[in-house]
Amino acid sequence: MRQQKAMVLCYFCTMQIRQPIRNIQDFLLSTYFADGLRITIGVLLPSLILAQFGMLKYGMTLSLGALCVSVVDTPGPMVHRRNAMLVTTVLIFVFSILTGLTNKNHYFIAALLAASSFIFSMFYIYGVRAASVGTAVLLIIVLSIDDIRPWQDVIRHSFLVLAGSVWYTGLSYFVYRLRPFRLLQQSLSDSIWEVAEFLREKAKFYHQNTNYDKTYADLLQLQVSVHEKQDAVRELLFRTREIVRDSSPEGRFLLLVFVDMVDLFEQVMSTYYNYQQLHEQFDKAGILKDYEMAIKRISYALDDIAFALKSGGKPNLSKRLLIEIERLKIKINQLERENTDQKYSTIGIIALKNIEVNIENILARVKTIYSYFKIRTSKDIRQAEVDKDKFITRQKFDFDIFKDNLTYSSSTFRHSLRVTVVMMLGFIVAEVLNFSHSYWILLTILVISKPGFSLTKERNYQRLIGTTIGAFVGMGVLTYIDDRHTLFVILLICMIGSYSFQRKNYVVSVLFMTPYILILFDFLGMGSIALARERIYDTFIGSGIALLASYSLFPTWEHEKLKEAMINILKANKAYYEQVARLYFEKNYNRTDYKLARKEVYVSTANLASLFQRMFSEPKSKQLFIKEVHQFTTLNHLLSSYIATLSLYNKEHEFIFDNFDALKPLSGNTDYLFDMAIENLNLNKTTTDNVPLIRISDSGLMIKKGEDLVPEQFDLIQKVAYDLYKLSAKIKI
Repeated sequence: MRQQKAMVLCYFCTMQIRQPIRNIQDFLLSTYFADGLRITIGVLLPSLILAQFGMLKYGMTLSLGALCVSVVDTPGPMVHRRNAMLVTTVLIFVFSILTGLTNKNHYFIAALLAASSFIFSMFYIYGVRAASVGTAVLLIIVLSIDDIRPWQDVIRHSFLVLAGSVWYTGLSYFVYRLRPFRLLQQSLSDSIWEVAEFLREKAKFYHQNTNYDKTYADLLQLQVSVHEKQDAVRELLFRTREIVRDSSPEGRFLLLVFVDMVDLFEQVMSTYYNYQQLHEQFDKAGILKDYEMAIKRISYALDDIAFALKSGGKPNLSKRLLIEIERLKIKINQLERENTDQKYSTIGIIALKNIEVNIENILARVKTIYSYFKIRTSKDIRQAEVDKDKFITRQKFDFDIFKDNLTYSSSTFRHSLRVTVVMMLGFIVAEVLNFSHSYWILLTILVISKPGFSLTKERNYQRLIGTTIGAFVGMGVLTYIDDRHTLFVILLICMIGSYSFQRKNYVVSVLFMTPYILILFDFLGMGSIALARERIYDTFIGSGIALLASYSLFPTWEHEKLKEAMINILKANKAYYEQVARLYFEKNYNRTDYKLARKEVYVSTANLASLFQRMFSEPKSKQLFIKEVHQFTTLNHLLSSYIATLSLYNKEHEFIFDNFDALKPLSGNTDYLFDMAIENLNLNKTTTDNVPLIRISDSGLMIKKGEDLVPEQFDLIQKVAYDLYKLSAKIKI
């Protein structure tokens, strides 16, 4: 007995030690750390090399060009990154000259700053990467405002900025060519890890006394993350030439893993039941704990796959997982045999069986993915059947789009006006205060100002917290450490930390950034406690201006986008349902159309869920129909889960029902309910027509409840569609 306890204790100690180590390894192998390392090398190396020849001033200018271009070098297809960096290189060269030639006159530089702030903020209409190009150009303008020099020096300075940006672009492309699949491996790994997190969160439904509302809210947030990661992988997969040309076993391997992971996520989405009823019936039996553990063990298997993709190793399927699943199956059968006194309802037993079957199917998919690693380098590895062109979204860079958005009804136009005004206000405040580094006010406004109030508010708090803590850390470092070599090591760590966390955790990024800037200025002979104090002052001034403007100056509220997002998710679920219904009603079936409809459901669900979460950061007066929108989001998530379940019944579950034509009236009524709900939202109807529900018995079907799941699933979907139809009349936006 003591020996068993010791073994258990040893096991848990090992797990606790292994987990932090695994987390550190995950981070060091991630895109975040790779980005941080690349940007640090690209920015620091020119200054280090030229400093050896007494030309640190030129090296700093080269580093400035590299820093500006690094802003647009975010994960994505290399062709997009390369084009964005080249465009940025040209623009920062031109605007470096323009700023240097106009900054002697306050009126000229103010006019340039205002025009640039508006035009480059409008780049948001072309997507996030285009917006980052605008940010990079505004960055060079802001950093050059106080740098007054003769025109000859302006030209020389601008050419050095150009050289630095070309250097960084070349470095980034060289790193990519060394390992063209590395970013894709890391991104796919991250997406699998998010699915594993989703599974772990879903396992909480089987935990006794769980908080259903909190678990559901967390699931919605994780679903947003899963979609974002899968969409990033999809863009990389279908826009990477090596994969599109199908010339590499590694490319085919990564595509196979991704396709199976998307299907696996659909299976995970389909396991949605009335968990409260399950707990009421089976808590005493203790079987739900086994479900929780089995699901968690599958999530750990996905963790191993994710880590193997990053590290280049081969995952090994845990025998313990297989034993858990087999034991779960035995327990269910035993529970069914012992249910002679009808202690448990038939539908409850069937629900447990279906969940177990779904878990087995998920495990089978996991095993398939594990098997791909064995043939990863084989030239005979099969090609996944995917119509790649249909799954990528093409962004048009058309001037007509720009012109169409020059209207107050455009949120991007209002954002651009707001940024223009606050940048001008920041410029005036900086000139009046006449701090030695007053451009920090403009920098703070630039990085904090986002199109929506909630995003600006969030970035504002993050910036303030990170800067304040980082300034005190920086002051402590400069006060107690005099050794220049030690300071340089700390500078290097802070640079890598700042650039590594800028996409992962902005608070941590700024926390690293502030000591790095203070130590850098100390190396340049400009460091002091007063500098740290000034940075805090400038940050608070810039943050205050940006936050007040986002609330009172041409504000953009999330409820303005609510109607469109709600209609989109109804249309997406309707299209998804129609594709799944064809599995039962039509002989000819297009798998690509089905996958496109499924993808659109994930996109629209993620958009509505993230919009709903952002509403909570806004003032109470702007949180319109918050209760109804929450219910609407919940019902749509439930609906897509039921549709996914219906899809899997056809493909992977056994059922005895085969009279599909009798279900057509019920299915047709569901489509009609979707259309009516969309019409209610479009026309802001406040009353609903008397639309009846079609019962299974009305179709002439005599089915005992629980004996055949296909009709019941069609009926469940119809009922949720009916609830959405009723709810749509209560939301008037």
